[in-house]
Amino acid sequence: MSDETETQARRRVVVVGAGMAGVQTAVALREQGFTGTVTLIGAEPHQPYDRPPLSKAVLLGKAEGSAFDVDFEALGIELRLGVEVLGVRPADHELDAEGGPVPYDVLVLATGAEPIRLPGAEGVPGVHLLRTLDDAERLRPVLARQHDIVVVGAGWIGAEFATAARDAGCAVTVVEAADRPLAGALPAEVATPMAAWYADAGAALRTHARVAHIEPGEVVLDDGSRLPADAVVVGIGARPATSWLSGSGIDLGAHGEVVADAGLRTSVPDVYAVGDCASFPSGRYGERLLVHHWDNALQGPRTVAANIIGEAPSVYDPVPYFWSEQFGRFVQYAGHHTSADTVLWRGDPSGPAWAVCWLRENRLVALLAVGRPRDLAQGRRLIEAGTALDTGLLSDPGRPLKAAVV
Repeated sequence: MSDETETQARRRVVVVGAGMAGVQTAVALREQGFTGTVTLIGAEPHQPYDRPPLSKAVLLGKAEGSAFDVDFEALGIELRLGVEVLGVRPADHELDAEGGPVPYDVLVLATGAEPIRLPGAEGVPGVHLLRTLDDAERLRPVLARQHDIVVVGAGWIGAEFATAARDAGCAVTVVEAADRPLAGALPAEVATPMAAWYADAGAALRTHARVAHIEPGEVVLDDGSRLPADAVVVGIGARPATSWLSGSGIDLGAHGEVVADAGLRTSVPDVYAVGDCASFPSGRYGERLLVHHWDNALQGPRTVAANIIGEAPSVYDPVPYFWSEQFGRFVQYAGHHTSADTVLWRGDPSGPAWAVCWLRENRLVALLAVGRPRDLAQGRRLIEAGTALDTGLLSDPGRPLKAAVV
């Protein structure tokens, strides 16, 4: 055994967070040949699981869970579940955790994001979040009893939960403080047509509506309106789960996220950050990105693993991607649209299938596809390639996107 191989075999990598980003980091280390110790620490007692099915199959009782299909024992990955991590002391290369300190040679932060709570709603009976498996299991009987449900927030999670609740036969009212759904994610001209989806599905959407307070059985809005509510589901966003890093010396950004570099290293030696809890500089888009989506948690770990092993520096600069299933529609988005100078539509947004293209200097930077998966697949490749496009051909929904390449 060479000295280098022997040194690697003695290294201890500890991953904090047993969601997609944490699990994939541990798996990627083994896939890329890491021979040292890998320990995965999760705060929940459950086997590590995937989150997207929680708002779909698990919530509707069509699946009991969504555990990852990973043989941790065969991969030599030690699981420590139901363990809360309380802090980190980088100078000592130790975590403070329930049950005592945990030493590490390399630490990976993959703690994800936690839902923002509605002020004043803590402890009120019938108020729910939807982030964990336990949350979904608490909500499953609520849907089964076909209760009157008020959803606070018309973002991605609010729309997905409202979809599941309508599928279960519940009466659903969604209240949104902004003037449209998805106000924090999409421009007004793109998000506004989606408001009609709620009525089409039999759900009421109340915009410009703020919750004053919640009483048992009712949600009271700031205009005095009272909405019957056997249950309330809060989906008003999420923030990086990083409060436990206070005092560690690890740099945090404006949103509380860990500030990582292009290789997903933090400001502290031997500490990396990946997934929802971290932002990274995008050379592609010329700004720092904080991406709270599944694909980011899937892709980033490969970069982290490569840089831990250290054979060749790896840079993380993805085309962000996410999808959402809501009200019978499959919505997909690739890229990052804020730098665009041109917006083109493909198809009628009142119809079942359409797309929006964002371009900068005739090059595609982002695409939203509703019921047009081929547009998304081709658009994602065009964004990655940075190819110049003919905007006249691009706006024709009868032509494939790739036909617009100049």
